[in-house]
Amino acid sequence: MLLVIVVLLVLLVVVSLVKAVQIIPQATAAVIERLGRFKGTADPGLVFLVPFVDRVRERIDLREQVVSFPPQPVITQDNLTVNIDTVVYFQVTDPKSAIYEISDYITGVEQITTTTLRNVVGGMTLEGTLTSRDQINTVLRGELDEATGRWGIRVGRVEIKAIDPPQSIQESMERQMKADREKRAMILTAEGQRESAIRSAEGQKQSQILTAEGAKQAAILDAEAERQSSILRAQGARAARYLEAQGEAKAIEKVFAAIKAGRPTPELLAYQYLQTLPEMAQGEANKVWMVPSDFGKALEGFTRMLGAPGEDGVFRFEPSPVEDHVTQARPEQDDESIKDWFDTASDPEIARVVADAEAQARKEVPPIGAPVEETPTPSAKRPSGVPQELSRHLPPPALEGNDPAPSTPQQEPAPSESATPPSGLPQVPDERKNGPRPGYPAPPQQ
Repeated sequence: MLLVIVVLLVLLVVVSLVKAVQIIPQATAAVIERLGRFKGTADPGLVFLVPFVDRVRERIDLREQVVSFPPQPVITQDNLTVNIDTVVYFQVTDPKSAIYEISDYITGVEQITTTTLRNVVGGMTLEGTLTSRDQINTVLRGELDEATGRWGIRVGRVEIKAIDPPQSIQESMERQMKADREKRAMILTAEGQRESAIRSAEGQKQSQILTAEGAKQAAILDAEAERQSSILRAQGARAARYLEAQGEAKAIEKVFAAIKAGRPTPELLAYQYLQTLPEMAQGEANKVWMVPSDFGKALEGFTRMLGAPGEDGVFRFEPSPVEDHVTQARPEQDDESIKDWFDTASDPEIARVVADAEAQARKEVPPIGAPVEETPTPSAKRPSGVPQELSRHLPPPALEGNDPAPSTPQQEPAPSESATPPSGLPQVPDERKNGPRPGYPAPPQQ
């Protein structure tokens, strides 16, 4: 009996010590009751209780808790049923109220969330519900925080995790979205085609304008070239005719000089005249040709006019004295005004431009991809006699070291306002105002 009593006493002491000493973890609060009545809230750490008098009613987690509630069916304003899944973040701030003010605060939070959600979503359409999640979250958090404040619970955040409309509504929404996207795609395609057509028309317009401008410039240059060539041909023909006339005149002078140097007699002239008569009768229109009967008298008169009587009384032809040294003047010595007609030298400016073009043509072409060195070209004046529009199509002048035909730069006369051609036409120097151009003959003096 004594042993049983000792064992019972030892067990009683052990149980008393276990009940008297409690360890409360961090972020946990313990609600302590004494004889069934609330005594206080124990903080984390070591807590001593009176055995068989005090007891721990419940341990409350003071950390912020996350509770995900199952989807709740809610009817929207347009009579569509949607399932809404919510998540609530809350924290127990008063363990006593959480134990004694409500039997199950988690169930209470769930029910308040469901009723408040149905109240808020019931006043919205389906589209408003899908696009107003932030508004719904704010309203839910305010309602829950106000309702759970007396339970010692603080609602930190409420989030709508998912809103699931009916399957038929989802299919309709997908078809609507698909149609809307196809509509926008068609609109964008039409806009792109419109922009492309506008750009193409604009490019074609610019191309036609540039083509017309190029044709205009080409026609102007062709007309100017034709004008220059016509002027040169006319000047060449004029000089040729003058040389032919001068040659004929010199030939006649030479013939008469040779006749005079030969000292012909009247008998020789008569003989030459008789030899010419058959040639005169050889024409196709000459059917009958009559020899004059007084031919002898004509010769006698011709002899008396040109000859002189000799010692025997016979008239003999006395030619005029012949100049042994006949000086033949050159054409340019006849008149100072036609001196430039027979200048066959090329214009030095044009010769230099042609030489530069030949040098550019003979230059070696660099391989593809090789860097091209830009050679600075000195500024040069436009060649005299070359129109301004034509000079832009000529190659740039060469450097002084490579200039095959250096020439003395000529001062171009300043154009007057009255002589300025209209826009788009080449500027042609006026020979009447500025004098003859180098390399071209000057017009004869009036």
